[in-house]
Amino acid sequence: MSYPDLYMVINGERVATGQRRTHAVLNPATGAVIGQLPLADAADLDRALAVAAEGFAIWRKSSAQQRAAVLSGAAALLVQRQDEIARNAVLEEGKTLPEAKIEVMMAAGLFSFYAGEVTRLYGRTLVRPEGMRSTVTYEPVGPVAAFAPWNFPIGNPGRKLGAPVAAGCSVIMKPAEEAPASALAVLQALLDAGLPPQVAQIVFGVPDEVSRHLLASPVIRKLSFTGSTVVGKHLAKLAAENCIRTTMELGGHGPVLVFADADIERVLDVAVPHKYRNTGQVCVSPTRFIVEGSVFERFRAGFVARAAALRVGDGMDPASQVGPMANPRRPDAIDALIHEAVADGASLDLGGSRIGNQGFFYAPSVLSNIPTASRIMNEEPFGPIALINSYADEAAMIAEANRLPYGLAAYAWTQDAARQKRLARELEAGMVGINTVAIGGADSPFGGVKWSGHGAEDGPEGLHACLVTKAVHEG
Repeated sequence: MSYPDLYMVINGERVATGQRRTHAVLNPATGAVIGQLPLADAADLDRALAVAAEGFAIWRKSSAQQRAAVLSGAAALLVQRQDEIARNAVLEEGKTLPEAKIEVMMAAGLFSFYAGEVTRLYGRTLVRPEGMRSTVTYEPVGPVAAFAPWNFPIGNPGRKLGAPVAAGCSVIMKPAEEAPASALAVLQALLDAGLPPQVAQIVFGVPDEVSRHLLASPVIRKLSFTGSTVVGKHLAKLAAENCIRTTMELGGHGPVLVFADADIERVLDVAVPHKYRNTGQVCVSPTRFIVEGSVFERFRAGFVARAAALRVGDGMDPASQVGPMANPRRPDAIDALIHEAVADGASLDLGGSRIGNQGFFYAPSVLSNIPTASRIMNEEPFGPIALINSYADEAAMIAEANRLPYGLAAYAWTQDAARQKRLARELEAGMVGINTVAIGGADSPFGGVKWSGHGAEDGPEGLHACLVTKAVHEG
């Protein structure tokens, strides 16, 4: 299948390879090179910064109605272009075509939500003595440096572009070099809907070079990052040098508490496909299954049976339920974690190996009875692996859920209403799903606590993350 030519976008211009360094984009289903992506040099980044400063001066003066029109127009274009955008996402990231189509709608839905939310940026007037007037208003923070990962190549750029555009900011986004065409399509929808070309830029490059260059500039006023905790901590230190505001959506290690009073068959029917969606390469993926002892064996057997029935294949194949991993690094990383756990004494109940000799396919895998000290129980695996352990009671299960420094998403299944309230209060996570895995939405804040980051994307909170508060007192 054809794959589009690749470029950067600076001031509306498509910046091609020329004499620049390039990055080879691979099809995860075959391992074949499908495109060459130009990488920015220092001059490109300086130009993007200058344009972003100009774009902020323009866009901060835009009306809410103007921003809403651009966002709603871009949402409509994403829906119209859904098939093409989704197809390119499958070619460069590997997920199944139905998942990619859902992701297009996720970005469109977020743009539509922000189109409405920009008209609700209310300030307030404070009560003061006669002759005094005091107001609180919200203003755009300024040019935003946004870094998006490869696992949701359409949805993540939608988040990184949507909030700054809605707030009246300009933005320089560096998407993942592994999946560039999807991000370019999201920006193109905004430009085609009337966004001034100075307002949003896309650059690609060596990640550390780009981040150091952008964050050292006085032009940048905010950093928005989605990715690993290790990289997030590094970027936060760079941002601190210029007191740049940050929104950090970092790693997770999603605990799933399954109590004996839950409808076990329903839990399995919902949790297994959710575990392996996008081949487990999801920051909120349910990963550590913390199962009450009396139902452990039943749960494990049912989980293994359902996972074994999943069909792994090219994401373009309508029969595929699980695609390849996104890049050649991921199968090796997950393989090392699994076999290290087995050496530690864990039971390998399913999978634990690559599939075939073409592409980056890895079998859906299940480990159980894993020692707590094993690396896979403490580091986010980010792959098609479920970890299932037995625990004695509610106290032990909550303690395990909260044991790690991560706190992005947590899940629990129980019919006990009082326990549901306790879990909602005691689980240390930015997002909690009780008897559901549906924890995201355009109107709902998305973010974590502890090492999983701070701040939120989506919802009113995501928009306010790109605003600053100003108090004005008039005598």
